[in-house]
Parts: sequence; C-alpha cells; structure tokens
Amino acid sequence: MFVTGSSGFLGSALTEDLCKRGARVVALVRDHVADSALARSGTLARIGVVHGRLEDGETIERAIGEYEVDTVFHLAAQAIVGVANRNPVSTFRANIEGTWNVLEAARRNGAVKRVVVASSDKAYGDHDVLPYDETHALQGRHPYDVSKSCADLIALSYHHTYGVPVCITRCGNLFGGGDLNFNRIVPGTIRTVIDGQRPLIRSDGSPLRDYIYVGDAVAAYLRLAEAMEDKEIRGQAFNFGTAKPLSVLEITHKILSLMDRTDLEPQVLNEAKGEILHQYLSSDKARKMLGWEPVAAIDSGLRATIDWYRDYLSHRAA
Repeated sequence: MFVTGSSGFLGSALTEDLCKRGARVVALVRDHVADSALARSGTLARIGVVHGRLEDGETIERAIGEYEVDTVFHLAAQAIVGVANRNPVSTFRANIEGTWNVLEAARRNGAVKRVVVASSDKAYGDHDVLPYDETHALQGRHPYDVSKSCADLIALSYHHTYGVPVCITRCGNLFGGGDLNFNRIVPGTIRTVIDGQRPLIRSDGSPLRDYIYVGDAVAAYLRLAEAMEDKEIRGQAFNFGTAKPLSVLEITHKILSLMDRTDLEPQVLNEAKGEILHQYLSSDKARKMLGWEPVAAIDSGLRATIDWYRDYLSHRAA
C-alpha cells in the first residue's frame, strides 16, 4: 500500500493501523519530522520510505510501479487554512498538482485497484443549507477550500474519464492524540491550558464545526477501501462526520471542563479572516452504503486526546 502524508496526523494513525494489520506499506515522505507520531512509535523504521514531493510526478510514478502498489491512500496536503491564505501558490501546487500526479501515476500504472483521495468538508465552500451532503456543490472560495474543491473534482474526473478506481473522503475537523499542528483549536487549547494560560480564539467563537475523532476517521478510510471491491462504490464521495456540530467556544469550554480549568476564561480575538463560518456534515450515505458510523463520543475522544498531550508534553519537557 502506498500512503502519502504518512507523517501527518491522520496519515500516521492510518499507517500504524495498516502495519498492525500486517500490510506492506510504502510512504511518500517530503520532510523528516522527528517528533511525528509515526517516528516516535518506531513505525517509520518498519515501512518503506520514498523521499520526494507531491509535485514530483516521476517520483510518485516510480514508487507506485517499483513497489507494485495496488492500493493508494492519498492524504498528503498543505492542510492549514492560515498557511494557505498566506501561501496560495504553494498550496495549489501541493494540493491540486499533487493530486493529479498521484492519479496520473495510478492511471499509467494500470495495476492499482483502489485510490482513496482525502478531500475535506472545506471543499463544499459556504452554503446556506446545512448539513452538507454529497449532493452539495463544491464551491470553495478561499485558497485551501478551492484547492480541495479542485482536487476533489480532478479525482472524480479520473474515474469517469479513465476508469481509475477512485473514491473521495470528505471529513469534518479531525482531533486526537498525535496532531502537532498546535494552531488547530483542540491541540492548541490543550497545550495552552497545560501551560496554565487562557486559550486564544481567533474568531468570535461562533463558527460551527463537525469534530471527528481520528480513530473513527481511520476506520472510515479502511472501511471505504474494503468496500471498493464493489464497483458501484467506486467513483463516489463520502462524508465522514458526527452531525453534532459544536461552536469554537463550545469545544473550548468542553476542554476546559474536562481539564478542570474552567477558571481560564478564553480570550476571544475575533480576528480570523478567510474562513467559512459554519460547516457540518451528514454521514447518512456512509452509514447506508458502507455501514460506517462514528464510535467515539466527543467527551471520551477529548479525554483520550488530553491524556495523550499530557504524556507527550511532559516527556518533551523532561
């Protein structure tokens, strides 16, 4: 199996799960992240590694061909909204060109049986009617959202035009242990509270988001890949979320309560720009067609996440 983005948050969790199941995994790695969950667990030393960038189509084609890959999980992307707003061109290159490079390599190879492409709920853009279902138009407006709308459509075009066995995942906001992007609300809030400081909220605190525990997302990817044996599943997109949106303030207060630090009142900066106001998903299609539904409740998922960061940050300090 070929995994792009294996050093990332979801990629690390998926790669570790695949290895536990006995899969032979080959990962595309651009930068060595010594502190990534994959490196810290020792999994990185047990998989095949191809060093290169998504923008390098020849490297991707060589990896898929030489390692006789039959399954591709394309998770790699520039995934931080703020970074995308500051660096749109590099975001477009990684997220759009990178996706067509993976799909073109699969098309030219011919032996690839399934390609699971990670899109995002951000690909839908801003809609008045929520929750999003898979019939909603893809109409991103800001750089990251546009990059995902484009990559999503390109993936579907490779299926409908060339018969490449592709499926798309559109997940809500992932959270769980192992996410080292501390500008995200969950890890950032937990670290701030551990440091005894008031959490910072960039927006006005009202934006609604769908928060899904990383273990549930891994299960969704594996279930979808298995289901792609059925040709009727191929060429389709699936939402994976909880359909229980929380505002930024609500999830911040949940973390504060679970960490027994309700005395640390959040600082609301109200300075966020270039982000969609409200987003949450319907996962009815995934339930009906894949038999998937989230297992982790928000409180239990947050407790496990808080425990992970307490352990991680205490070892790092030591």
